[in-house]
Amino acid sequence: MALLQSPVRTLRAGREFWQGTLHGHAVVLALCRIGKVAAATTATLLIEHFGVRTMLFTGVAGGLAEHVRVGDIVVGTQYLQHDMDASPLFARYEVPLYGLQRFDAAPNLHAQLVSAAYTLATSIRRPGSLKALPIKVHQGLIISGDRFINSAAEVQTLRSALLQALCVEMEGAAVAQVCWDYQVPFVAVRTISDRADDSAHVDFSAFVRDVAGPYAVQCVDTWLKQPDTAI
Repeated sequence: MALLQSPVRTLRAGREFWQGTLHGHAVVLALCRIGKVAAATTATLLIEHFGVRTMLFTGVAGGLAEHVRVGDIVVGTQYLQHDMDASPLFARYEVPLYGLQRFDAAPNLHAQLVSAAYTLATSIRRPGSLKALPIKVHQGLIISGDRFINSAAEVQTLRSALLQALCVEMEGAAVAQVCWDYQVPFVAVRTISDRADDSAHVDFSAFVRDVAGPYAVQCVDTWLKQPDTAI
């Protein structure tokens, strides 16, 4: 919030929204809260009340794919709710009445955030015991559900069912669905905070404060400075 020019605070539905400008762009910042319903409510308010025309979601996720390590960055190309199951009426993972299991990121916005993420990855160091390894930027499927995944057994179940999934979190696919409804370009950028296994709870809050937060700020800052960014 400190980087906003001419900041204005609005309280709506129990949430704080901050309007202002960053690098000449009018923006609205908000903490979406945890879980799919909370995130969908926040996204709807941003669109309906504040008139947001582009949605960027930043945060943390648990790594699923073997090659996705703590400190890496994932830019989602598709988003799926791993706990969506209305079978036998609809196929597993299919959102009823949409005919879709996965929601796509907006191509142009995705390309811009991939570029920003690569710029970020070259200027920072991976945290913890893996800091000697370069940070990697991954592109692919992000899955969401109303469960904090923190066991090796759950990880293996998700890997077996969704082989392409790079990481798991609790909000992105819900926001993607809202943005699909409103035809608002959307992309999520996630920093890997853990491996979604039995150690997923270790220093989570500290990681968000000391690593993921600064990553998000730098990524957004880099994105907004790009000459082709239009929001």
